[in-house]
Amino acid sequence: MIEVGVMGATGYTGAELIRLLGRHEQVRLRFAASRSNPDRSLAQVYPGAPDVKLIDPEHAPLEDVDLVFLCLPHGKSAEVAAAALQVGTRVIDLSADFRLADADTYRQWYGQRHPAPELLDEAVYGLTEIERERLAGARLVANPGCYPTTVLLALYPLLLEAVVSGQVIVDAKSGVSGAGRTPKLATHFVEVAEDLRPYSIGRAHRHLPEMEAMLARWSDTKPRLIFSPHLVPIARGLLSTLYVPLRSGWIEPQLHALYLETYADEPFITILPVGEVATLRQVNRSNRCVIGMTEVEGTLVVTAAIDNLLKGAAGQALQNMNVVFGLEETSGLL
Repeated sequence: MIEVGVMGATGYTGAELIRLLGRHEQVRLRFAASRSNPDRSLAQVYPGAPDVKLIDPEHAPLEDVDLVFLCLPHGKSAEVAAAALQVGTRVIDLSADFRLADADTYRQWYGQRHPAPELLDEAVYGLTEIERERLAGARLVANPGCYPTTVLLALYPLLLEAVVSGQVIVDAKSGVSGAGRTPKLATHFVEVAEDLRPYSIGRAHRHLPEMEAMLARWSDTKPRLIFSPHLVPIARGLLSTLYVPLRSGWIEPQLHALYLETYADEPFITILPVGEVATLRQVNRSNRCVIGMTEVEGTLVVTAAIDNLLKGAAGQALQNMNVVFGLEETSGLL
């Protein structure tokens, strides 16, 4: 039995993760920590959630678990990760603290010094389908952002075959839960309802360097992105539409076959028939990524949908845990 703890248990991601852990037959939740709700039950914070007693993070017994999930704000996770690793506990971090390999890049995009730069080289980027071999036995896993999960899974087959011929445009839309549970004016109901709001468009969003770093690993051409995220007045779900310029000679059936071959054995990726588009109803409350495509005059239009709280966060974290410990990858997720 694998003993685990969750830090940041009362955020949307932490609560989803605890729900998933509760149905995993090879895992026991040893502690769930929350700075905002210590000494309460998770069910008191989220009606219908598991009746798990919450503790103060200062009292979290990191040394008593095999793995700790960090559902903490950026800048806070790295400090806890360092402490956990020091006592021999593995870490899966759901913040951005270990997604970027360079401390200067982290400071540029997150506006602060990295709290544990000595750990950056060790962190494994947890895009499970692509990094499975490196994840096995890893001590420190950086769970990807929700937007990068859709964009990178959508582009990976094309970069393997050097199909992309220029700058890629990404139009992405996410539910409000992607902004986290901490109250902010921009995510209040009255501000969000009956609206559709672009934000951090072009080359301004913090997920941009994370995505381009991975693209550079997969391609000598290092394609650049124009990335335009939008806030949609729904609770959960994320849909990215990518406009990908193609090298000459590639036609729609070949491209579709490329995706089918690349993801043939992946339990959580579904490739739709040519011409069909991914939608949120196909993925919400699941750990799946659904990908559709259509070729239009030398441009491949790819749609990729996930549940931002599951495949974009808690579900992918559990999937990564399964790989780290050599368990069946679908355990607790199907």
